[in-house]
Amino acid sequence: MLGIIYAGQGSQRVGMGQDFYEKYDSFKKTIDEASDVVSDVTAMDVAKLSFEGPIEQLSQTQYTQPAMVAFAIGVTKLLKEEGIKADYTCGLSLGEYSALYEADVLDEKSILKLIAKRGKYMAEAAKGLDVKMAAVLGMDRDIVLECCSRATADYNGEKIVQAANFNCPGQIVISGDAVAVDKASVYLKEAGAKRIMPLKVSGPFHTKLMKSAGDELKKEFESVDFKAEESKVIYNCLGRERTEDESVADLLERQVQSSVYLEDSIRYMKDAGVDTIIEIGPGKAISKFIAKTVDDVKVYSIDTVDDFVNTIKELRA
Repeated sequence: MLGIIYAGQGSQRVGMGQDFYEKYDSFKKTIDEASDVVSDVTAMDVAKLSFEGPIEQLSQTQYTQPAMVAFAIGVTKLLKEEGIKADYTCGLSLGEYSALYEADVLDEKSILKLIAKRGKYMAEAAKGLDVKMAAVLGMDRDIVLECCSRATADYNGEKIVQAANFNCPGQIVISGDAVAVDKASVYLKEAGAKRIMPLKVSGPFHTKLMKSAGDELKKEFESVDFKAEESKVIYNCLGRERTEDESVADLLERQVQSSVYLEDSIRYMKDAGVDTIIEIGPGKAISKFIAKTVDDVKVYSIDTVDDFVNTIKELRA
């Protein structure tokens, strides 16, 4: 069985998708039309920003999200043209929206409009806040959660830090107010963390500091028609498929302000019988997470045209 996992914010790079744009008409059309679709929310030339940067602007939430999702949609279209569709799909944070496109839950324009608004609301929620995100290496979940709770308690809950992403064994991202993240980092180092790496992000993603973004998205979802999943979707805030009483809208509202269980999602795929996973997005971070989480799963990463061509060739073989 085949799984497809989509990369999230932080993996963007200048030049992403340019070789696809020059080679495949359907990809070019996706990128060109994306600028028009998101223009009423975020004025941007998706092609120019993705291919030429500057990276400082490309890394701003309101621009990163449409650019990354347009890339993912374009590659997904090419896979579908080759007859390749996932049995199971998920994405890291932002990547979850691309997974919903792959699963035919939402069409291309709906996804791009939503993601443009998501980026805008997340940027607005972070405005004026002194915040940080950091990757913690070499610590168990329970210890990370305990250190975050201690740091938050030190500020009587007025400054917070939470576990934002459970990426793989030994790598957990913490997020929140800068002083609380720093305090938690001290506790984590004392507890034996191998390393704590600050991340280049512009907001306290996947914490309750994003509640206002979740509230705004909830309003948007009231007018959205979510179709039935054509691929099995593993949701970020669950680490599993949803049940009948869990709506896509509710899960997406929760997602922006709660932990992302990528490690659990990867394990869920493996336990369900997935033996091959394609990562879609710039870089190969997801592939590394997979390798550290499960054994006996073949992994392909599609970042460039060469990656795409080689992946198709090997899958056909």
